[in-house]
Amino acid sequence: MSIPTRHGEPVDADAGRPGIRASVIRTAEAAGAALGQLIGGLGTAALALAVLFWLAVAAVTSVVGVGLLMAPAALRALHSLADRERHRLARWGPEVIGPDPAPARLRLALVDPATRRELRWLARHGTLGLLLGLIALLLPLMAVRDALFPLYWRFMPENTTSTSLGLGDAQGWPDALAVTLLGLGWIAIIVGLTPAMARLQARPGRTLLAAGPDTDLSLRVAELTATRAAALDAHATELRRIERSLHDGTQNRLVTVTVLLGAARRMVARDPAGADELLERAQSAAEQALSELRSVARGILPPVLADRGLEGALTGLAASCPVPCRIDVEAPERCAASVEASAYFVVAETLTNIAKHSGATSATVTVRSRGGRLRLDITDDGRGGADEAGGSGLTGIRRRIAAHDGTLDLASPPGGPTTLKVDMPCGL
Repeated sequence: MSIPTRHGEPVDADAGRPGIRASVIRTAEAAGAALGQLIGGLGTAALALAVLFWLAVAAVTSVVGVGLLMAPAALRALHSLADRERHRLARWGPEVIGPDPAPARLRLALVDPATRRELRWLARHGTLGLLLGLIALLLPLMAVRDALFPLYWRFMPENTTSTSLGLGDAQGWPDALAVTLLGLGWIAIIVGLTPAMARLQARPGRTLLAAGPDTDLSLRVAELTATRAAALDAHATELRRIERSLHDGTQNRLVTVTVLLGAARRMVARDPAGADELLERAQSAAEQALSELRSVARGILPPVLADRGLEGALTGLAASCPVPCRIDVEAPERCAASVEASAYFVVAETLTNIAKHSGATSATVTVRSRGGRLRLDITDDGRGGADEAGGSGLTGIRRRIAAHDGTLDLASPPGGPTTLKVDMPCGL
């Protein structure tokens, strides 16, 4: 069967079936990965609840001196569990780099910012994280139990509850099939909600167990050293790109112009028609060289940023993107030219990646400038699975952002959606 497109050309309706099948597979894989992450977090959440109880007992009994003896061991257990959670989160996403080893002595631990952040994580993960892990553990069991209920309901004792919720009693096939519908509902919940549940369970660990702004200055110096090295590498890469563009493109065009002009000058007396043809080819080569030179200049610092600002520049990028893209910019305060140029190149590179690799049907770019910070959110509905190590340009984007002391956060589970978040200071 053929269906018309908006351009009037018929398209085979069956052609989209492989894409639908691949989308279903990716969605199922994303749900399975989320279940694995949630159930894996259930283990650390149970340990977090135990350590939380241990610390509470130590705090209560400290008035009689017993808690003071228990506190060092409890603090070591806290730090060990926090390290274990960092390693677990690194298996499912970006690495969580912790601060310097926290003190185990009670007096120092009470004033240590990293220990207080770990305590806050312990309370959240031992409660909300445990609840989310338990739900993830029960959902597949309930889905299997209810979806397969018609296969075994006749063998169940009389007056036995027919659903996993503890409600209802199947008296016939209609009741048994109704239980199957409940099982399908559990499957829909697993597919639709578990990725968000996994992100919610991991969020306290990623925000509280990472090295904070109050980390020891030695870590900050090391971070700035690495950032400077990355910025220098990015600068060298950019210079090589410009040199290659000028050498392989513009320079060759200008050489062609020179050769054609010399040949035309020698032919002008004996073959005016041939000389005119050569001059026309020389003019065409010169125009191509000028176009390539303008492209290189725009790659250094797009003039559209100075003429129309960041919103106008990003609107132009969205208009030329093959994937339909919506731009939402609220930037009442202008940022430094270098920061706006970095934001422009980040959006340009990301939209290029979306068009080439994601298979997305739409993308959204959100820009906010408040409190001296510029924040970019770029989201697409593609297949996900973006990998910074896969050569998709994400390393270059991270280096460009790091040069401004900014941060980049990528969330791209298999099956999508993919969200790239950038946070940079606006500069002076």
